[in-house]
Amino acid sequence: MSRDARWKALLELLVERGRLDVEEAAAELEVSAATIRRDFDQLAEQQMLVRTRGGAVVHGVSYELPLRYKTARHASEKQRIARAVAELIAPGEAVGLTGGTTTTEVARALAVRGDLTSGSPALTIVTNALNIANELAVRPQFKIVVTGGVARPQSYELIGPLADGVLGQITIDVAVLGVVAFDAAHGAAAHDEAEAAINRLLCERAERVVVAADSSKLGQRAFARICAAEAVDTLVTDTAATAEAVRRFEEAGIQVLTV
Repeated sequence: MSRDARWKALLELLVERGRLDVEEAAAELEVSAATIRRDFDQLAEQQMLVRTRGGAVVHGVSYELPLRYKTARHASEKQRIARAVAELIAPGEAVGLTGGTTTTEVARALAVRGDLTSGSPALTIVTNALNIANELAVRPQFKIVVTGGVARPQSYELIGPLADGVLGQITIDVAVLGVVAFDAAHGAAAHDEAEAAINRLLCERAERVVVAADSSKLGQRAFARICAAEAVDTLVTDTAATAEAVRRFEEAGIQVLTV
């Protein structure tokens, strides 16, 4: 296992459990305790965790993995969701994409759609996510609009009043939201309030709103609310979503697509 893959696995285990012992982590990843100690020390230097005697704990009360450290958890589900979301978008539309692993997959699914290879433009993509803009900028059939703002390292998203200024001047056909949590009662949410504010404005500028979220995000709550459930038109999730969760969203007036 490479160092990068090992670090990603360690950080995800840490997020799930809150703390890890050296011996426990070494057994999980099938490497030596000395390797884990060295990894913990290096990750602590990057302020990705807090070193303890014999192990490590998460850094801070509210913890969010930077996008570059997120592994492909639920990867096949996210790819299926992304393809389904991409099919909801018509040629020529203006599409807003927030940051996140699932919306990044949506961008990739749009990039390979056979009927989006030409046009003036084939799609207009509005995004505050630097990694999405970077991936799509090489596609000459897409018009890419980047909001501006201050980059948030955890998600590569641009936030702040500069982003507000751009979004306040445009309208879009569909906003595709990547979320940390989506609950029928509490709505869609993110970890960071500034990121949530930009995502909220993107929703307000859209004719329709699509939430792209794997089933692990459903019924969950997070710190910063993006929008109420009633502001969402469509939820695209995977088939592991429970019947009860689907029913609650449908009762809130949301079309639910499971793939």
